[in-house]
Amino acid sequence: MILANNIDDNILRDLIIYWASRAKEYSQTNQDELATEKKIIWQELILRHAPQKEKLRVLDIGTGPGFLAITLALAGHEVTAVDATEEMINQAKNNAIQYQVKVNFVLSDVHCLPFEDNSFDLIILRNVTWNLSNPTLAYQEWFRVLNTKGKLLNFDANWYLFLFNKNLYSQYMQDRQNTMEYGIEDHYRQTDTQEMERIAKLLPLSKEIRPEWDKKILQSIGYKNICIENDISKVVWDEIEQINYHSTPMFLIVAEKE
Repeated sequence: MILANNIDDNILRDLIIYWASRAKEYSQTNQDELATEKKIIWQELILRHAPQKEKLRVLDIGTGPGFLAITLALAGHEVTAVDATEEMINQAKNNAIQYQVKVNFVLSDVHCLPFEDNSFDLIILRNVTWNLSNPTLAYQEWFRVLNTKGKLLNFDANWYLFLFNKNLYSQYMQDRQNTMEYGIEDHYRQTDTQEMERIAKLLPLSKEIRPEWDKKILQSIGYKNICIENDISKVVWDEIEQINYHSTPMFLIVAEKE
């Protein structure tokens, strides 16, 4: 695996161990998504904002079990996907085989990519930036590999801001209560909550107000035409997800390299 300089090796190690432990369960979640209309919803949403080319060179950052990569490959695009966790890459490869699509899966630290400058027309990522140890460096690296007129689409949320905000923590606990009242599965019970919160407290973006933070950094790096949708939850989440994560809506950042 290629590692970047100035990355906290201990945090990266802990993140890899954590996500490796969740790879199989997370893969099942991705498989469930691929088997429903969610695949089409995400495909249409991404391509609505993507450069208008018949065949895009796509890079999926932090692919996990490969949901976005497979979704774009099914749409006929040339997809490369990276992740720092080998177990996630293995799950993604199996899922791609199941859907009979070709994706170039690469094991790599997403802060330091093994690609030439200007390699991709479109970079996509979902729920990745929040758990990076150096998101500024990562945004710079993605800018490097993005082609001129290429676009970055970042789907994320303020996942652990509630650890630093009493009001948000109360809302987070209300979400947990709501899952019980509605009789639905609490998605946070699928995780090692104590370990993830321990790691989240060490990550720089957990305490930042986003996507405002991202916009400032993107502008400083040189991204242009930055557009933000602060809440796309009702578009991409089903009812169970909306109840689970009501206090933490998903946002979309679109940025271009001129």
